[in-house]
Amino acid sequence: MSLINEYRATEEAIKELQSRLANLQTDDRLQTELQFEEKLRTLMGEYSKSLRDIIAILDPQKLSTVKAAASSSAGTRRARKVKTYKNPLTGETIQTKGGNHKQLKEWKAEYGNDEVESWLQAD
Repeated sequence: MSLINEYRATEEAIKELQSRLANLQTDDRLQTELQFEEKLRTLMGEYSKSLRDIIAILDPQKLSTVKAAASSSAGTRRARKVKTYKNPLTGETIQTKGGNHKQLKEWKAEYGNDEVESWLQAD
C-alpha cells in the first residue's frame, strides 16, 4: 500500500471513529453508566475499598475463580491430592500423590488398572 493510500485509509478510519464517539456521547445509557462508575469510585475511596473487595462482597465465588486463574497462569501447578489405596486381599494400604509409586505399579500390573482404581479410599 502506498503512503498516500495508507494516509487516506487512516483519515477515513478516524472520521468513522469520531462519528461513533459522537453517537456514544449523546447516548443516555452511557451517561448513566459513567455517573454510576463515578459514584462507585467515590464510594470505594470513601471506604478505602478496592474493586477486588467489592467483588468479594458481591460474588465470593467469582473472586476465588479469578485467583485460581491468576495462580495457574503464573506457571505454578496445583498441588496433587494424596490418594489412599487399600488392597482388600492383603489389607495393605499405600498413600501416593501420583501414579509413580512402586507398589501401586506392581498392583496394577498384577490385578489390572481398573481393579486397583476401585480400591481407592474416599478421604
